[in-house]
Amino acid sequence: MQETAIERVRKANSIPELMDGAVAAYSDLVAFQNYSNSLSFGDMGRYTDALAAFLQTEMGVGKGTKVALMAPNCLAHPCVTLAILKCGAIQVSVNPMYTPDELQHQLIDSEAEVILIFSGSIASFARIRDVVGVKKVVVIHLGDCGQVALPSPPVPDGFDDFVLLSDALKKGATLPFTPVAVTRDDLALLQYTGGTTGPSKGAMLTHGNLLANLDQFHDVFAGITEEGEEIIVTALPLYHIFALTGNFLFYASFGGTNILITNPRDMDQFIGAIRNARFTRINGVNTLYAGMMLHPEFAKIDFSRLKLALGGGTATLQVVSDKWQAATGKPILEAYGLSETSPALTVSKPDGREFTGTIGYAVKQSEIRIVDENDVELPDGEPGELICRGPQVTQGYYKRPEANAEAFTKDGFFRTGDIAIRDDQGRYKIVDRKKDMVIVSGFNVYPNDVEQTASRCSGIQECACIGIPDEVTGEAVKLFVVRKPGTSVGKDEIIAFCREHLAAYKIPKQIAFIDEVPKSAVGKMLRRELRGK
Repeated sequence: MQETAIERVRKANSIPELMDGAVAAYSDLVAFQNYSNSLSFGDMGRYTDALAAFLQTEMGVGKGTKVALMAPNCLAHPCVTLAILKCGAIQVSVNPMYTPDELQHQLIDSEAEVILIFSGSIASFARIRDVVGVKKVVVIHLGDCGQVALPSPPVPDGFDDFVLLSDALKKGATLPFTPVAVTRDDLALLQYTGGTTGPSKGAMLTHGNLLANLDQFHDVFAGITEEGEEIIVTALPLYHIFALTGNFLFYASFGGTNILITNPRDMDQFIGAIRNARFTRINGVNTLYAGMMLHPEFAKIDFSRLKLALGGGTATLQVVSDKWQAATGKPILEAYGLSETSPALTVSKPDGREFTGTIGYAVKQSEIRIVDENDVELPDGEPGELICRGPQVTQGYYKRPEANAEAFTKDGFFRTGDIAIRDDQGRYKIVDRKKDMVIVSGFNVYPNDVEQTASRCSGIQECACIGIPDEVTGEAVKLFVVRKPGTSVGKDEIIAFCREHLAAYKIPKQIAFIDEVPKSAVGKMLRRELRGK
């Protein structure tokens, strides 16, 4: 009798072992689609093995080697990840849009020795190549691992001493591979945080962390999962932990298909890619869902097989979920996690029929506490910092003993830095980031609360709330607003709306109009970039 997907997850000692099982079970099924190309599970296995042999034999990649992967969503991305892990190496996931300074910090901090990099990102790497420890380079083109060559930015003039991924795959297919013993205790990823509270840090995630989170995903979604039948829209970037675990690894573990969207900002291409795909699930952030619904072709997307729309990364606004549900028949159900938790920590029940404004329930084997500033656990309904402990929680930050001392309680709970409440049904709700909270005359103002309310005002497309110094109240609320195209909503209208719906101390004292709210690559609002403006 063939093993089930969840049995393989629980039995596996490493991510490569799990994926080898998926390749054997679903060899002829499509694992990934991207533009006009597709990649079967069988071909994914062959490319992974060839690249692993090349990295091991030609580039000296072995157990513990730090290998950076800097590429957008493309067919090569999952093959590269699995090849790195098959060698026993540690993947350093890098945003392909990083500036030279950001890239330099991450490569030096992680001690990466090898990089597999998208040709469109080489210009940034070329500027800092001489000051980082990366000496071996493999260049990825968009159509690699597919049947059709796709347009990719050329390698800049003057940049040499690299190997094309296509050549590495050809040579690797002729080379032997020496199996590497990889266990659940071995590091798989240095997953860098978004740096919303300072310089980005590498969260150390083991194979066991990732496998535990996959087990937790299977536990939550067992009732709506059909092996070999699910299709997930993957517009979130695979270099981010949400998509890496929640899309790539989870759906591949049971023979699902990932539709990889390389550039979700190209909304015409994005909508075209999924319009007739009859996908069953989509994971996204609030800005992604909102942007999709603004597109004139949105109404033509076939939602007939949609089972679940999951939101994470940042708070989903009720107005966005309500509009999505009216169009698709499904609400956006929220989940919560961090790079440090692999990522899932809480998930809403997948059979939910309405938007609740909560992040759902703790996944199995996870302990969550809501505590005050003295780490004393608070009763239901009281806001405090969410701290957690579980098999998916990071081993700590790479080379950061001081940060680790601050990040964990004496009894091993990880401090998320998020303010949350637990309701009487056992569900959690994120109130705000601990460091984003605004204190007005001694009253706590949570920016999410102000943003959720203000976003319902006619003419506001999106908004962001921060605290500013105030001589009388200590701090006051400032709201940055992006108007909907073709509208001219004014400051007085917004303040009047807020006055009608918010307590007096929460009403914005200042309104500023901006073209866009700054966000991280995954769509998380970066309020810190608005401070001082």
